[in-house]
Amino acid sequence: MFRGHSHRSLDGKGRLMLPPEFRDTVFERDPDGRLMLTNFDGCAVGYPMPEWETIESSFNRINVLNRRLRDFQRFFISGAVEVHLDKQGRILVPPHLRTYARLQKDIVLAGVGRKFEIWDLDKFEERRRDVEENFDQVMDEVAGSGLELRI
Repeated sequence: MFRGHSHRSLDGKGRLMLPPEFRDTVFERDPDGRLMLTNFDGCAVGYPMPEWETIESSFNRINVLNRRLRDFQRFFISGAVEVHLDKQGRILVPPHLRTYARLQKDIVLAGVGRKFEIWDLDKFEERRRDVEENFDQVMDEVAGSGLELRI
């Protein structure tokens, strides 16, 4: 599982150093250090290859007659690119994902369970503030969803 968050910087070539605990999780799931990166929710998202394969196969079950689902599939799958951890523990975030997520230099890597997210620092802080300011409303929505969280 990917947990926690850390502040990082993109280098001039668009490479990003993963924290050691993220690298360990990637290699645990794929000994070759392969990941899929794609666009989602205003950030770039990284999935270990086995997790990505499960996601891709789940798209085989969508209703292709639903245009919004087709559009989402197109957006999500076509934005995906396979990357490899290099010997220094870096990944290359491709230009189209840097543009989509507005990644410049100051980055936040956020572990969110089976995936991690790559955020522009300012956008990440804006999202955190929004959750903090609306915490009770968010908790009411979680409770109303039927999801049982044991916090």
